[in-house]
Amino acid sequence: MEATDVRSVVAVGFCCADVYQDLGRFYPTGNGVDWGVHLARMGVPVSVVSVVGDDEYGARMREALAGEKIDVSHLRVEEGDTCVMLMGLKDGVDRVHLREVEGVMAGYALTPEDDAFVRSHQMFHTDLFGNVLDHLAPWHEAGMLGVMDFSVFSEDPDYHCEDYFPYVDYAFMSYDGDDMGHIRAWIRHVQEMGPRIVTATMGERGSISYDGERYYEGGIVVPPQVVNTVGAGDSYIAGFTYGLINGWDVPACQRRGAELASQVITKFEPY
Repeated sequence: MEATDVRSVVAVGFCCADVYQDLGRFYPTGNGVDWGVHLARMGVPVSVVSVVGDDEYGARMREALAGEKIDVSHLRVEEGDTCVMLMGLKDGVDRVHLREVEGVMAGYALTPEDDAFVRSHQMFHTDLFGNVLDHLAPWHEAGMLGVMDFSVFSEDPDYHCEDYFPYVDYAFMSYDGDDMGHIRAWIRHVQEMGPRIVTATMGERGSISYDGERYYEGGIVVPPQVVNTVGAGDSYIAGFTYGLINGWDVPACQRRGAELASQVITKFEPY
């Protein structure tokens, strides 16, 4: 593939603080935030467009992301609580969402200034929960490249994902890999609706991508140990995106995604 004309990227929509109260730890996160941290660490200019509260978590999130050299000029501060996910660990490695406090994220909406700032970038990342789905079509029509994480919800009728597939260039979704025939058929169906490449990640089964011409099956990079599985999917998407930006072919993008995911699950932090 030719390198895309991407000079900066923006994670727009959902963000929150993952709080492990029993462990006394917290991390600024959200699918796009994790993606952005990885890309920033690989030298890609990154911005975050979202909202935090005027509480301690909000201040610490802005400070931490700025410390990653991420542009937080449009990480808005509003009166109220930062969105928080209270977290636990199952079997010592698998994250468990115990309770969500939506806070200021519940009523979040882009301002015209936010929208103009998003459009100043060449590529955006979002998911189903950032309150920006109405912007997908206009951004696509404006020529922005869209990366979207549909997580495990791509076939869930409650989320109406088929309304959004046509406006996304690189679609990612998660499966357990038990029914490969179905997964292959589904990602082909999604790709035919508009995305350039559709990729399903399947945990230990690796990943599979379809670009309209052929399927590409990617393996995993086995880590020396698993400390925490949080962030594995976001890191894979970040690695894949890094390859896209640099014009790598699909197998190379898959390999970079697998390498990054393998590195992340060997430590507690999500990136």
